[in-house]
Amino acid sequence: MSDIVQMTSDFLSRRGIDPDAVDMHELINTFLSEMERGLAGDENGSLKMIPTYMEIVETLPKGEPVIVLDAGGTNFRTCLVTFDEEGVAHIEDFKKVSMPGVKEEVSAQQFFSTFADNVERLIDKSDKIGFCFSYAASITRDHDGIPLVFSKEIKAPEVIGKPVGASLLADLSRRGYDVSRKKIAVLNDTVATLLAGQAAPSSTAFSGYIGFILGTGTNTAYVEHNSAIEKLALADGKSQIINIESGNFDFCPSELDRQFFDSTKQPQQYHLEKMISGAYLGPLSSLVISKAIEDGVLSKTFAQRYAQLGGVNTTVMSNYLEMPYNKEYALVACCDGNTDDAIALWMIIDAVIARAAKLTAANLAATVIKSGAGTDPRHPVCINADGTTFYKTEYLKKYTEYYLHTYLQLEHKRYYQFVRIEDSPTIGAAIAGLSL
Repeated sequence: MSDIVQMTSDFLSRRGIDPDAVDMHELINTFLSEMERGLAGDENGSLKMIPTYMEIVETLPKGEPVIVLDAGGTNFRTCLVTFDEEGVAHIEDFKKVSMPGVKEEVSAQQFFSTFADNVERLIDKSDKIGFCFSYAASITRDHDGIPLVFSKEIKAPEVIGKPVGASLLADLSRRGYDVSRKKIAVLNDTVATLLAGQAAPSSTAFSGYIGFILGTGTNTAYVEHNSAIEKLALADGKSQIINIESGNFDFCPSELDRQFFDSTKQPQQYHLEKMISGAYLGPLSSLVISKAIEDGVLSKTFAQRYAQLGGVNTTVMSNYLEMPYNKEYALVACCDGNTDDAIALWMIIDAVIARAAKLTAANLAATVIKSGAGTDPRHPVCINADGTTFYKTEYLKKYTEYYLHTYLQLEHKRYYQFVRIEDSPTIGAAIAGLSL
């Protein structure tokens, strides 16, 4: 082993970034324990385990149109969806506008009026509406959603606490539309992603479904028996989808991670998200690189060049692993002329991504185990994974699959299959709407 490889390995181990420092067995068990706490209603747990009152649909209604709304990020999308006899979703009359409250603060009346403006053209096409609402919201037993908080992009404080489905129908009613037969199912994007897995073109008979998102943020959803959801006290023999809110899983593997958490908003929350998602992998890598400079692993010349970058984002760090000889990439240029810097930097970024993959695999492994599905290799669990970070970050998906194979399949004998469904939020919301 060369000196620089040994030096970098020692650095990664000392700073707690080495993936081998993560005890996978302990982590999976802790995740499962936090899931149980959330299902029991323990407010001190880090996983909220939000009930959705949404069941898996046994068969997709064919030929019946459903109105679909998708409010996510800074865009609001509307369309009409119909599933044909083969179960293929046909999306028609698609329209995208800016979310109300992006440019300036809006009242509740303005907020729901914007929604109504874009639903009017579709209102007579179906009595069923599927509404993917990708903001923090509690879901009611009648499938409405009540916003708890908006991300910083949306400025609509009056909307907090108001049921979005009922408020939309009320606005349409004021415009003279008969909404007495209209039904709305509100769900978040991770739950929609799970439901969209049912529309996967596959000859496999899946034993369960999981929705997983790893993009700017992260979240996971799965199906749980009602009898296991202690905080609801249901004993009807049925099941429903649980929104885990997995990004909030409380885990801090090192002092360096604690330092990073303390530099973010809400330092005590969303620890898992801050170690694996697209919004944070770049800034976390920047901190690790700065410590490598501080510890003398990277040269002074590298430090001078790197200082001009002002840190890196997730795309920049991924680019270095993808094409480490392309001098048009900023980090490659920082290493120009110094092989030791190039090797050390590659090992550092690779370790950050590999550790993120191990944490991702622990999340998914615990979810599959908790679901009770996947015990028969002929009937694996369908994991519909969505998000550019998962698919675009170099090695992240590959390493995740390695850890899942090692710890979930070989050790726990649980079987799974990844699928990728385009337009998952739209398709999932359509399925939810049709299930009413």
